[in-house]
Amino acid sequence: MKKVLLSLLALGIAAPLMAQEIRTEQLSEVVVMAANYKYLSATDNREVALPVKMLERKVAAFDVEESGFYEDDWGIYTVNFYIPEGNIVAMYDNEGKVVKTIERFKDVALPVAVRNAIAKRFPNWEMAGDAYRVNYSEDKGAEKTYKVKIKNADKTMRVKLNETGEFL
Repeated sequence: MKKVLLSLLALGIAAPLMAQEIRTEQLSEVVVMAANYKYLSATDNREVALPVKMLERKVAAFDVEESGFYEDDWGIYTVNFYIPEGNIVAMYDNEGKVVKTIERFKDVALPVAVRNAIAKRFPNWEMAGDAYRVNYSEDKGAEKTYKVKIKNADKTMRVKLNETGEFL
């Protein structure tokens, strides 16, 4: 009796599997592109601290049209993004593209080029703090600067560098 029930169960499971037809369809090609890819590529730097990268990605992914304050007839939207390390003030057009940003972060990890330039020019000085600024404009791209506070005993000085370690 057990053999009969098991064979009926096996036949009941196998029969529908053999009856299925496999249809193949040609699908059209889909290209996915970020709306704010220009902003992301202009501000991208492999050595930027992780919190900075994450906040810049949030700015790029923000959808102005889905926000509660969106109006069709407004031209520019200003949105503030905050984290403990800093903030970004982003301006969007009515289509949701990033037009301009002003970014400021405190005490983030400096790129190797900046650290090496300071160590070479000021060998006995130590870094006491820093500020990382990015001014992005759709027309001009991104301008990245580091303001670093250095000290040696009782002397303190502030120096300004770009992301390649060039003193400004």
